Amino acid sequence: MTGDPRPDGGVTTIVEAPVEQGRLANVADIRTIAGIEYRLAVRNRWALALTAVFAAFALGLITFSGASVGPDGFDRIVASLAVLAVYLVPLGALAFGYDAIVGAEDNGWLQALFALPIRRWRVAIGTYLGRAIALVAAIAIGFGIAGGMLIAEFGLAEWSTYTVFMLGAIALGLSFLAIALVLSSLAREKTHALGGALVVWAWFVLVHDLLALGVIAAFRLSDAAVAALVLSNPAGVFRILVLGMLGAGGDAGFATVMSAAGLSYPVLVAAMIAWIVIPLIVAGVLIQRRRL
Repeated sequence: MTGDPRPDGGVTTIVEAPVEQGRLANVADIRTIAGIEYRLAVRNRWALALTAVFAAFALGLITFSGASVGPDGFDRIVASLAVLAVYLVPLGALAFGYDAIVGAEDNGWLQALFALPIRRWRVAIGTYLGRAIALVAAIAIGFGIAGGMLIAEFGLAEWSTYTVFMLGAIALGLSFLAIALVLSSLAREKTHALGGALVVWAWFVLVHDLLALGVIAAFRLSDAAVAALVLSNPAGVFRILVLGMLGAGGDAGFATVMSAAGLSYPVLVAAMIAWIVIPLIVAGVLIQRRRL
């Protein structure tokens, strides 16, 4: 509310539009776009395909792992599932999101959205949330089916450990989906976005850790430098988080290394959240500057 002086010495009161209306409009636009993206993902069978892939690989690993019944057997299976998730979840998330923006531009959907009185950053967030819901459901159901088998074999005693693994896998997928949105916002063609997604997957899943291990072996790095190398890779953060929870298959020294490098669980969780939020902000900025 503001006041302007009148000639008679009084004050003219001007009531401004409540800020809440703008916030509600933002939420409504984001929710609408997210709902459309989710329905498209379900209609195109993407969510079903990812669910089947996650469930098939997880069930296959559990079935043929040959682990004996007992706590150690459970830990070994979860550690093996974590290794599987490091390869499979980022690949699925990147394949699911690389065409989110550039694909919408190809089919004319992005032009239609930009023609509406909707801020472009809302398009980025709505697109991400819609696909994120489908991806989270695929990971939760796919690995949840495998978790049901583990409960039947090992009982409920270790279910909290498997829940942490599943939450980590979901966060890993969300981080790579946000990275895929950045790639899709940068690319002018779907083939470029797909190529970029493959390069990103190879870098974070295959190359980064090998180079990091080589650097650590060749140089005497400080604990802060080692922590920075780990935190610069969302796949590495997930791996450290899960293996640290399991004690690296019973190796108590793993927790000591984590503690010496300052990699406490709150730090790892904060790093994973940052790998979701920061790429999403970057994608919002890029889509604001995108020219059709």
